[in-house]
Amino acid sequence: MLKINQLSFSYPKAKRPVLDDFSLEIAEGNVYGLLGKNGTGKSTLLYLIAGLLFPQRGNVLFNGADTRRRLPSTLNDMFLVPEEFALPSMSFSSYIKCNAPFYPRFSHEDMRRHLDIFDMSPDINLGELSMGQKKKAFMCFALACNTSLLLLDEPTNGLDIPGKSSFRKFIASNMTDERTIIISTHQVLDIDRLLDHVVLINNNGLVLDRCVYDITTRLNFLTTNDKDLIADALYAQPTIGGTHIITRNESGDESQINLETLFEFALTSPEILTGIFDTKEPRK
Repeated sequence: MLKINQLSFSYPKAKRPVLDDFSLEIAEGNVYGLLGKNGTGKSTLLYLIAGLLFPQRGNVLFNGADTRRRLPSTLNDMFLVPEEFALPSMSFSSYIKCNAPFYPRFSHEDMRRHLDIFDMSPDINLGELSMGQKKKAFMCFALACNTSLLLLDEPTNGLDIPGKSSFRKFIASNMTDERTIIISTHQVLDIDRLLDHVVLINNNGLVLDRCVYDITTRLNFLTTNDKDLIADALYAQPTIGGTHIITRNESGDESQINLETLFEFALTSPEILTGIFDTKEPRK
């Protein structure tokens, strides 16, 4: 569906590129987590995918078309929800009437269903909403457009705890084999149960690009106070409730992923992590 080929991008007057010779392939029918520290290029990558920024080198191909061309057939099949945005001061029903025609698969029935998940009414006035409420409304519209590709940049920022819970239900209940969702975030605990695939970027490039099944059959994620387990762990992160550790998964049975611990492991010991995935498949 999406091919990112040797992409390089720098902002004017920047001392170093945000992305350098960056390549990645995105398959349809999956939820991707795009993880990285602030300033590592997650938002920039989403804007390059959407054709809102142009790379100095390389290209982004969406269903074979270069996104920098911003063809109607490309734009009406992808939707970007940025971290920060402004909505006009008008009724939501009027907003839908003005913008839905740009998306040929827009569904009013889906729109109502999405609003129900967030306990929102279609009669709301966008100018009267808080930032969190605006984000919920905009995400509802985005998903109702039924585009093949949905890009979400820090979607849980501004949401309260019930809103984050509703967001997870919102995403999980609307995945299909024809839709791909890329969620860029540093709030990994908000999305760890949603992901099919993890992409982690740092220092201009790719640190990890693996499906969750591959990760959880290669690695065990545990919380323990056992000193021997901690000493032998690939990575250990002390917490109030015990030490989060990562060990090799010798059985090949799926473990429960801890994205926050994996994130820290990938940043502190990328060579060790790469070595684990360069070995042969674990035993089934």
